[in-house]
Amino acid sequence: MSMETLTRAWEILQDAYQAQMEGDYDRAIELYQFSLEMHPTAEAHTFLGWTYHFQGRIDEAIVECKRAIEIDPDFGNPYNDIGAYLIEQNRFDEAIPWLERATEARRYEPRHFPHYNLGRAYLGKEMYTNALRCFQEALEIEPRYSLARQALASLRRLVN
Repeated sequence: MSMETLTRAWEILQDAYQAQMEGDYDRAIELYQFSLEMHPTAEAHTFLGWTYHFQGRIDEAIVECKRAIEIDPDFGNPYNDIGAYLIEQNRFDEAIPWLERATEARRYEPRHFPHYNLGRAYLGKEMYTNALRCFQEALEIEPRYSLARQALASLRRLVN
């Protein structure tokens, strides 16, 4: 694989991400798939999954995340994304191991997301002490994370 091909694949990935951010999901999918044909990366599979998620295609999103993990098991984002997708489907027990793996992944920014999502999974299971701990961990990592702050406040109102 030439450096030129690799560079071009990353440029296409960035174009795909831009299309996704603009809400042009069909174009984003096309570009992500083209980037993956040139050079498969964990990032392209993860972001393709994210785009499928925006279209309500959760099962396909999960498949893409699993492909990302096959390419780079140290990349934390796809573990977190699978967990978040499973939470949306109220599959809390299945979500927890994926999110735990995301918190331990070597290559993952921003680290507070999987802790917050773990809190959401425990909240769904009505395991309030665990949820409280996870929301607090998310805030220790990123004190300005408003979703975790709101979740923590709501949970405290619920249990008091």
